[in-house]
Amino acid sequence: MIGRVVTGLALAAASAGAAPLSKAPDPETRAWWALASELSSDAMAGRDTGSAGYDRAAELVAKHFAAAGLRPAGTDGSWLQSVPMHEMAIASARITVAGKPLRFLHDFTVQPGPSMPTRLSAPLVYAGYCAATTLGAATGKIVICHGVNRDGLPSGADRTAAAKAAGAAGIITISDPGFTVEPPRWPFAYARATWLAGSPPPSDTMLRMTLNADALATLIAGSGQDAQALVAAGSAGKPLPRFDVRGALSADFTLRERDLRSPNVLGMLPGTDPALANQAIVLSAHLDGYGPGEAVRGDGMYNGTLDDAAYVALLIQLAKARQGRGFRRPILFAAFTGEEKGLLGSRWFVQNPTVAKSGIAANINLDQLRPIFPLELLTVHALDDTSLGDDARAVAASMGIAVQHDPEPARNLLRRADQWPFLQAGIPATAFVFGYRPGTPSERTYRQWYRTGYHRPQDDPRQFIDWKAARDFNCFFFSLVERVADQAPAPSWKPGSTLRPAAR
Repeated sequence: MIGRVVTGLALAAASAGAAPLSKAPDPETRAWWALASELSSDAMAGRDTGSAGYDRAAELVAKHFAAAGLRPAGTDGSWLQSVPMHEMAIASARITVAGKPLRFLHDFTVQPGPSMPTRLSAPLVYAGYCAATTLGAATGKIVICHGVNRDGLPSGADRTAAAKAAGAAGIITISDPGFTVEPPRWPFAYARATWLAGSPPPSDTMLRMTLNADALATLIAGSGQDAQALVAAGSAGKPLPRFDVRGALSADFTLRERDLRSPNVLGMLPGTDPALANQAIVLSAHLDGYGPGEAVRGDGMYNGTLDDAAYVALLIQLAKARQGRGFRRPILFAAFTGEEKGLLGSRWFVQNPTVAKSGIAANINLDQLRPIFPLELLTVHALDDTSLGDDARAVAASMGIAVQHDPEPARNLLRRADQWPFLQAGIPATAFVFGYRPGTPSERTYRQWYRTGYHRPQDDPRQFIDWKAARDFNCFFFSLVERVADQAPAPSWKPGSTLRPAAR
């Protein structure tokens, strides 16, 4: 069955071009998109972790897993693995500088934590890049730092450490508009911190704020400095001054805390080869989204269609294609919760697997996929670290798709999705991003989506999809799974991998 489905996808991909949503794709892709649309409809309310909308989506995924002939692989014979979490949110915030208000989530956001001050009034000092060697004393002050991401300049951790060492009461990081590979997006949906129950919560006693660069002029009014010139110089990595700001920043926050639980959805397709029964391949995508948040262009529902409902739907499509007929190796289908809150569902699963961890041979994760331009080049995470990279190369080559390493390592995408906890645990894992050639229309489309679609309400079922690209990737994924699950050698680490932990 899988071969016929893959062949159908490939033939459709060869004959169809990019199309708006009004043009009906082939039946397999239409079924995939219908399910993606259902999972990310307003009825699911954005599937925020711990919400009723997420629970409805989880029930729907479990229903489809059952109909496809999978076996429950959650806790106590169920489809679900409950993940305990604790959440802290800023319910309301009032910030003024010299009496002038700043708009919460539009001009600034705040990282909440149990030890953060809820009321504060302190003077401000602009300190450039906030390098430890140049910051100087800042006792009781709030330091303003340009948040660059450049070699040779302080990192976020460096800036925070320098501010703490200087005695600062808080740190305001200017969100760098010059970081064009992933430009800042305002407004933020909300300000929350969520962590696994029983793990250490954020412990900062400093106020930690992120500032929209457009609001810097309000922050430093009366200083005689040109805010636009400072932002431009900071984005370019040029020297920046240090100066005191007239007037104090006053802040008043209301916090809300709650315990919550949200389930991973897990289904098993047993293998057919008893000798490979302890070499399960975990196929994963994250079910959670942002949910309701600050409105953008009049829409406050963050549906998360491509991030990541569409690829939970693709897991379901693969399970349906098999209809209970196994590959040689077992396949564990995993729709993880809490990815948007810090990979919480995948971390919990890796720490508390519902199958023996020694029996997990690999993870293939689906996230960060945007079929909005032709699939001619595919970024493969951990390409040269495990044999999964060789498998991806072979399948891609058979389809005329080139592969590459991550061309934008500064974005740290490898560590920002659910493959990362598996790699940390010593389990070979990989994931993919649609690639582009610099200066092409594909790059322009990619950049535009990250400005207007990523973590935005506009990532919904009405957006443009390149149907041929979607089918091409779906075909690639089906073929890759078949290859990894059926070939004789088990997935393995490559000698010299810098990602492999010292000991498993």
